[in-house]
Amino acid sequence: MQIPPVFIDVSLEDQAVELRSYFKGLGAEISEEKSPKGIEDDLHKIIGVCEACFKEGNEAEVELVLNDIVSIMVLIPLERCENIIMAFCEKLVKAPGQKIGMVCLRVLWLLFQSLDESSTIRYNVYYHLVLIAKQTDQVKSVFQDIDHLKQQFVKCPPTNEQLQKLYRLLHEVLLNCEESEQAAKVMIELLKTYTDKNASHAREDAIRCIVSALADPKTFLLDPLLSLQPVKFLEGELIHDLLNIFVGENLSAYLKFYNDHKEFVTSQGLNHEHNLHKMRLLSFMQLAESTPELSFKVIEKELQLKPEEVESFIIDVLKTKLVRARMNQAARSVYVSSTMHRTFGRAQWQQIRDLLYAWKSNLSTVQDGMKQVTATQLEFLNQA
Repeated sequence: MQIPPVFIDVSLEDQAVELRSYFKGLGAEISEEKSPKGIEDDLHKIIGVCEACFKEGNEAEVELVLNDIVSIMVLIPLERCENIIMAFCEKLVKAPGQKIGMVCLRVLWLLFQSLDESSTIRYNVYYHLVLIAKQTDQVKSVFQDIDHLKQQFVKCPPTNEQLQKLYRLLHEVLLNCEESEQAAKVMIELLKTYTDKNASHAREDAIRCIVSALADPKTFLLDPLLSLQPVKFLEGELIHDLLNIFVGENLSAYLKFYNDHKEFVTSQGLNHEHNLHKMRLLSFMQLAESTPELSFKVIEKELQLKPEEVESFIIDVLKTKLVRARMNQAARSVYVSSTMHRTFGRAQWQQIRDLLYAWKSNLSTVQDGMKQVTATQLEFLNQA
């Protein structure tokens, strides 16, 4: 991105003097004289009082002034400017109100894009961008998905500790914005940053990951969580037992667990009614895997529904697109054409393999048939 000019044909020092004078005019405690210690000291002092412009309420002017500071800052060698950049980030995070917060978000994004891609300070700027995005409810303008995030740091990847700190923040922000699916993906990435050596230290992160996945109404494939090393360290604990129920057990197993551990489920911030609905959906999927035709009576019994609740439940199932089926109200039954598997292991891969082989065999048969038709037509033309 092109860096915006500040004052054309004016030295950095004179530009700093102009900014000093501007903030002095706003009543900030700053001298109008340039610092004898150099431009870095000038910027430190300017940034120290830059919040004075926030009080003006003129977003366009605030953005212009802050961009002026950025355009001076990025012209100073980075090794002399890291502390200045951090101080600037801290000031912008404290900006009051939605409108000024949005200005600060744009200014900090400009700073982030203006920094060299191999610079380690870009991580700190991005972290503060997420903080401001949290305050302004604008996370989508900063974070698109995990792949996009990784692309931002190809030339200078953050350390594991930095990634863990960032992922925790992103997870919190995404949950607050009701982006539960992205939040779950971020949490899985967080757990992947732990190795066998330090996975035992990831206990709280692993619990949060499980709880988020269970609470997310759009997450149904929970089996991959069991392979994450930090989750494995929870084996034998109630949260791991509950995860296993959602991975492969039925509604009755969940109800037994809930009756035995009501306080635990509540303490995790999980809603029992939401859990019930999700387990019914998962149990239906399990039934549909082995029985393509399900009567209302079987659904009512297995999912512990009242007779008048069955039809509306089936409609809820179809809305999730987890199952393809048609409902025959006259026959009081459901005909399932396909369903998503709750777990995806060796048996499912074998099933895909068998389907592909069958597809290949059918194609060969069609090809042989076409060859025979073509040969017959050629023979007929030759005879004519």
